[in-house]
Amino acid sequence: MLYEVLKALHIVAVIAWMAGLLYLPRLFVYHADAPPGSPQSETFKVMERRLLRGIMNPAMILVWIFGLLLAWQGEWWHAGWWHLKFALVCILTYVHHLYGRWRKTFEADRNTRTATYYRWWNEVPTLLMIGIVFLVVLKPL
Repeated sequence: MLYEVLKALHIVAVIAWMAGLLYLPRLFVYHADAPPGSPQSETFKVMERRLLRGIMNPAMILVWIFGLLLAWQGEWWHAGWWHLKFALVCILTYVHHLYGRWRKTFEADRNTRTATYYRWWNEVPTLLMIGIVFLVVLKPL
């Protein structure tokens, strides 16, 4: 029963984290086109900060906690699929921190990247998520 509860909590945290990882770069797309100091820019700053600090950061921490507990409960430490999943989650965590640095750049009105740049980065979490889901469901290695 503990395993199923951990899995449910992990899935809920993953959903919240992924929602933020998909939405934050979309906010960056719109923010990149807003003039610095404009009312729109200031609104995006608030939205980005609240999304990152209020949803994404706590969700990421819970994903890691519940995921590692699941790995311990399931004794997956030596499974090849789990090693690859772990690597992809580490990359996803790096992307999360990269988004956090970009948010600070917007906060300081120092963004120099285009909306197109952020559109491309909006796809990265999706690609990583697809790989992670297939590894978890198929356990190919």
